[in-house]
Amino acid sequence: MEVGMSPVVVIGAGPQGLAAAAHLLERGLEPLVLESGENAASAVAEWGHVRLFSPWPELTDAAARRLLEPTGWTAPATGFPTGAQWIDGYLAPLAEQLGSRVRYGNRVIGVGRTGRDLSVDEGRAEQSFTVHVQNAHGEERIEASAVIDASGTWRNPSPAGADGLPALGEREAQDADVVQYRIPNGDDTAALAGKHVVVVGSGHSAATAVNTLAGIVEREPSTRVSWVLRRDAVGNTFGGGAADELPERGLLGQRAKQAVQRGHVQLVTGFRTERVSVDGMTAVLTAEDGRMLTPADRVFVLTGFRPDPSFLSEVRLDLDVRLQAPARIAAEVDPNLHSCGSVRATGAADLAHPEPGFYIVGAKSYGRAPTFLALTGFEQVRSVVAELAGDREAAERVDLVLPDTGVCGGSGVFDAPEGNGNAGSCCAPSPQLIQLGTAPTSR
Repeated sequence: MEVGMSPVVVIGAGPQGLAAAAHLLERGLEPLVLESGENAASAVAEWGHVRLFSPWPELTDAAARRLLEPTGWTAPATGFPTGAQWIDGYLAPLAEQLGSRVRYGNRVIGVGRTGRDLSVDEGRAEQSFTVHVQNAHGEERIEASAVIDASGTWRNPSPAGADGLPALGEREAQDADVVQYRIPNGDDTAALAGKHVVVVGSGHSAATAVNTLAGIVEREPSTRVSWVLRRDAVGNTFGGGAADELPERGLLGQRAKQAVQRGHVQLVTGFRTERVSVDGMTAVLTAEDGRMLTPADRVFVLTGFRPDPSFLSEVRLDLDVRLQAPARIAAEVDPNLHSCGSVRATGAADLAHPEPGFYIVGAKSYGRAPTFLALTGFEQVRSVVAELAGDREAAERVDLVLPDTGVCGGSGVFDAPEGNGNAGSCCAPSPQLIQLGTAPTSR
């Protein structure tokens, strides 16, 4: 499809949103990027202390590079930047080059079609989009020829509760600042030394937190770290190791494994949090089976993120019922089914919805799946913008091969016995599971 005279609204000035704007400009289309924060990549800034496991060449988009290079900017060629370095070395200069096409402090609160609510069919596709935003001046309505939602998932973390809802008392513990949904940083060293710290979660964020906390244990051995997994078996928590085509991603899991083996971190498996009880400045986690952890001075809940579809209630979406990802890509990214190396690259055809001209890209396009890479998003926006510009051939072309994770096998049966944690996987053979020591669970 070819868009009309109104701008293409891009929701979010993060890595994929800014890349989408660069591609739109290169195609002769006018972007308008709406960012709720006060600066570009404001979500990335919140984890600016974390080092990415993707190298610099995989963290910049081709169209963005072509937009920046005439200014004298040079693409970083080597190394693994932190989030803050990613902003300083690439994202902030890109946003600056886009200038007034990026509006900050504009939170999108709704997207619809001019004169048509969700139920109306007649003439729907011919109408422009309406994008409602909240900013310092109040509420504003913007017309758009197309909408690319690159708002991400960062500000919608999943809770500790094993049923997908906040555990009983979790909100109170959050208000008391005992429960936090972030990765600890160097500033936490003094505050956490000698304390009992709990990490809930099994993904890359949890492994990063565990590695940071293990460093505190090395400096102050009286510090205790408990790593809480919902599953009964460790499975592929430690990743693909040397088989991972992103070496830093492989090392991340292996470092966490070493921290457990050295006794710096105690692993607690099969613990599905039901309650978080606040007692002064500590919290006690209770599992659905009645087990209780010893009181924790700090709980870092790193159980993943989920998309926010609330402002899209008037857009016709085709989302998978489990992952809340576009239905056409859900099977590719669903951790219930497999994690056999990488997933294939996704483009406009995969990301299309029943609402013509509307696309979800970036981390939000993977819904609740945790395997998104920046490279994936750059390929997504390249294809989507080509489709919006009417270049079907470019939209259908695949310009990307994703790196293998080195992990073969799905998450398997939730309560799988040891040795059968990947039953029903799409891959064979299944890796052998590793059972490690568990932390004390009585008060």
